[in-house]
Amino acid sequence: MTVNLLLHLLGGKAFGAMKAQQEEVLDSFNKEFLDDPKYSTVEELAEKLEIFKKKYMEFDLNAQGDIDIMALKRMLEKMGAAKTHLELKKMITEVTGGMSETISYGNFVRMMLGKQSAIFKIILMYEEKAKEKAEKPAGPPPKKLIADLP
Repeated sequence: MTVNLLLHLLGGKAFGAMKAQQEEVLDSFNKEFLDDPKYSTVEELAEKLEIFKKKYMEFDLNAQGDIDIMALKRMLEKMGAAKTHLELKKMITEVTGGMSETISYGNFVRMMLGKQSAIFKIILMYEEKAKEKAEKPAGPPPKKLIADLP
């Protein structure tokens, strides 16, 4: 069992410190993207990078700085879009260009900001749209009458 996984299971201050450190690292990556002239034409870049950072941290289960196949599997299952092992490998290969078996934050952001339409990007965009529509009404549910029964 890795130290980070053990910290995750134990929780508490150690896990909080580890996540804070991870956030600092991802913030430094975001600064590089903000300073890169190649991405200067992207609308609302700072807001998008903040969203990408939060989403990435949510699924970087071991806080090692990458999303592995199990984290990707969990993410897609959570979104209701379960995939086979081979489909997951294909997604990772598409995002990384076949150079890695995990998705780094840099690859993740480049994929999300890039022009190409990756399967992974489409799924993440779909998830955001589903959240917008799935807002539940606040308060207790309305009372039902006997006449309302089928």
